[in-house]
Amino acid sequence: MSININTFTKLEYNENHIHLAFSSPQQVISSAILNGGLIKADHIVNWKVPKHASICEAPEKSLGDYAKAQGWQGHVVGMMTAASMSSLRIEQACVESIDITVLITTGLSNARRAGDKADIQELLGTTHEVGTINLILIFSAQLTDAAMVEAMMIATEAKAAALQNAKVLSPISGLFATGTGTDAIAVVSGNGSQKIKFCGKHVLLGEWIGRLVIKALARSLTTQVSLDRTDV
Repeated sequence: MSININTFTKLEYNENHIHLAFSSPQQVISSAILNGGLIKADHIVNWKVPKHASICEAPEKSLGDYAKAQGWQGHVVGMMTAASMSSLRIEQACVESIDITVLITTGLSNARRAGDKADIQELLGTTHEVGTINLILIFSAQLTDAAMVEAMMIATEAKAAALQNAKVLSPISGLFATGTGTDAIAVVSGNGSQKIKFCGKHVLLGEWIGRLVIKALARSLTTQVSLDRTDV
């Protein structure tokens, strides 16, 4: 299925992936596996992988190969998850002529609380755990680099708040989870005429980032409960 998210973003999704295609390269900051960091991106993909897949190559290579196979040209920011694509929830608002869109998919088998004892006690260790909350936040307005980081911070706090509201616990500490061990997030700055310097909790944009993320994750979590957390 394909829909237009806003004037510069087209969403296409199926059981294998969620794909955002931009009409022109957009500034994206992310913790994504493929092309994470700050980059001008043409696409973002959230790729569904099998829960019990054997790891035979680097995940960034797998994502890159998948993007090439789909024919996506340019720079692709890539996330992966074992969560069902049916957990996708989208929330949108227009705040003083600025469009905000939140997209989220949810898996919970890997729930953790910040500060929990790490599974891998090595600074350079890697994990193959699954169960991921992947979050994409898109603005029609231009955000400064600092504002993009602030938006990421507010969205992450909102994710933790939504998990607390849902009473999701970490199996490590038994306390409220603040995310999973493999979450990813991407913030997209648009090309609008307005340039945003601040979006923290004291300003209206920050309020709406929090509201939309909490609502989207709450709805996505409901889907996960209905799936009995078997496809996460």
